[in-house]
Amino acid sequence: MTDTATLHLAGTYRRRVAASLARIWENVFDWEHLAHLHDGSFADCVLLDRGSWGWRVALTPMGGTAREIEMRADRAMGRYTSTTLDGVGTGSKIRVTLTPHGAGSVDVLVAFHLPEANPGRLAALGEAYAAAYARLWDEDEAMMQARERMLARPNRIDRTAPPLDLGDEHLVRAALPLFFELGGAIFRLVRLNGNLVAHAAICPHWLGPLDTAPVIDGAIRCPWHGYRFDVVSGRCAAHPEVRLAAAPSIRIDDGRVIARLC
Repeated sequence: MTDTATLHLAGTYRRRVAASLARIWENVFDWEHLAHLHDGSFADCVLLDRGSWGWRVALTPMGGTAREIEMRADRAMGRYTSTTLDGVGTGSKIRVTLTPHGAGSVDVLVAFHLPEANPGRLAALGEAYAAAYARLWDEDEAMMQARERMLARPNRIDRTAPPLDLGDEHLVRAALPLFFELGGAIFRLVRLNGNLVAHAAICPHWLGPLDTAPVIDGAIRCPWHGYRFDVVSGRCAAHPEVRLAAAPSIRIDDGRVIARLC
């Protein structure tokens, strides 16, 4: 590994993130979202180790080869460092400082320390890193804000709610996918093998949005962490500890589409 004494400051990136410090630390330790929320930047992310100190992963950028990255956090000091341990840019350190600004925003300062001595090349790399981090923080901020909103909502479904008439079957099929609220929860009605099937529109893992997830081979995938759920059963094969909230049954009564919670 390149010795830290040979590193040079390539540049910095600053922004005020409209999210709480709690959500940001949650996001920092969340290695799992890297290749899913940021699927335009990373092709794959494999966990190698993790703990209260942080995590270490094999992270593959789009069009590149895997790099071993380690994130170590010092929560008491409000900072963390991502170090490239192996692969392109070995020895590089990205140091991030978090400074709360009120209850719902945090000032973020990112410093890029790279093993590049050529001033021109160093400046170009610094600009590229800053542009990449602006995009990553845009995506992270949107996820954190959406998660905060969902955490503020009631998380119980009133299964005593009366059945809901969604309308004439012909008109409902023409309007698919169709969203509806029943028992305080949001569901999406889709067509599966010619049948009408409802599924929960919120991922049970981190409350991610499933409202635009395409149904592929009878399953939907959360855009935040890539968890795939069977639309009918709600099961997640890779993570059996989580499953979609039980959806209403869908029946056709006298040409009307009726959703009923069990």
